[in-house]
Amino acid sequence: MSSRWYPIYQRGNPQLRVFLPNLWMKLVKPTAVFGKATVPENKVQFIVSREMSKIDIKNYLEKVYNVPVAHVKTVNKLGKTKQNAFADYIVKDEDFKVAFVTLPQGHKFEWPELKIGDSDKKLTEGSEEDVDNAKKQFAKDVKAEDVKFRPGVPSFFGL
Repeated sequence: MSSRWYPIYQRGNPQLRVFLPNLWMKLVKPTAVFGKATVPENKVQFIVSREMSKIDIKNYLEKVYNVPVAHVKTVNKLGKTKQNAFADYIVKDEDFKVAFVTLPQGHKFEWPELKIGDSDKKLTEGSEEDVDNAKKQFAKDVKAEDVKFRPGVPSFFGL
């Protein structure tokens, strides 16, 4: 189940051939039509490769990520169609498959915290004074320089 091209078999040792399947999974937050989506803590939603079956999804999560899986439900969704703004034809996005994975009771999924809030504040705390000092110094340097007469040069090229 792979679309990759591999080198032709040749006699001899070692065989430098690696077979990798085209299987991938993307973790997504569930969307709601009105307001916030409420999903139980033991349910997870993925967009997966269209070639993956329910058994493939279950084995992938259990073997690769050591996540216990109780049930898997898959839905094939059509890609969105939209009118091209500049021409007279319709553009269609690729179709995709959504997998709804249920974890066993007692297991819950928590979204990881991806914001860099605390470390970002620590980095910018001392730099505000430095930025102000640099701006003041730049303003002094610009005023101190002699303004050169350059006829025909627009003002957006600087002094």
